[in-house]
Amino acid sequence: MSTASAPTMPVGRRPGPLIAGAAITSAFIAIAVLSRFWTPERPTHIRMALRLKPPLQAGLFGTDPFGRDLLSMLMAGAWNSLSTAFLAVLLGLVLGVALGGAAAALRGRVEEVAMRAADLVFAFPALISAIMLSNILGPGQATAVLAIGIFIVPVFARIARGAALQVWARDFCLAAQAAGKGRLRITLEHIIPNIAGTLLVQATIQLALAILIESGLSFLGLGLPPPAPSWGRMLSDAQTYLGSAPWLAIVPGGTIALAVLGFNLLGDGLRDLFDPRRDARR
Repeated sequence: MSTASAPTMPVGRRPGPLIAGAAITSAFIAIAVLSRFWTPERPTHIRMALRLKPPLQAGLFGTDPFGRDLLSMLMAGAWNSLSTAFLAVLLGLVLGVALGGAAAALRGRVEEVAMRAADLVFAFPALISAIMLSNILGPGQATAVLAIGIFIVPVFARIARGAALQVWARDFCLAAQAAGKGRLRITLEHIIPNIAGTLLVQATIQLALAILIESGLSFLGLGLPPPAPSWGRMLSDAQTYLGSAPWLAIVPGGTIALAVLGFNLLGDGLRDLFDPRRDARR
């Protein structure tokens, strides 16, 4: 049996975003893990004698109005922000794939109800969901994870359904049905493995969005409560000192932008990796 080889692309085109994104995201993940064991200073250590010191005068990135080391706070905030984003995307992925997979497998009324439910959830932005949940559960990481995760569910549901419908039309799925396999078994054995690449790409892109949303929630005080460091709350606290200590906003703002850029580049690189025909069309 002969197999058609996928079109190749010129050297240097595909690896660029993938390598850059992987390097940036790996660095952030490594820093987040490292912060669980070591930081230059305790992120919550108040040193009023060193308050509002500019970068390099007291630590690499300077200090905040309480004399806390910004580098240590950024490192600890990386764990808090990334863990919230990862948990939220995992929640959205599991629920969304279950919903979209069931819609594609069962079709008919089940598909209609599932997709309309996804549309209804998508109508409530993560910020609105977080405000409602915070009134019930109180602000915190669990509230942020639920709000972001529920907001992401419809995204994965739509993508899983669309990709699954294409796989259901392939010969091996028709053969599996003819062999007497049930739709649940076919979904687990054939559908999900064949759409895993698409889901991985979308999960990476949604991680970038989750980081932005988590930072926004923390900025509004709906994320992790003080004194736990958070990139969004660092930005919020910096508002008063934009004129006298601009590094208080530049450092966390640049960190958020770089983290989002890294995950977006990684998602773009993975998309090209799993779909080489994109480059043939360019």
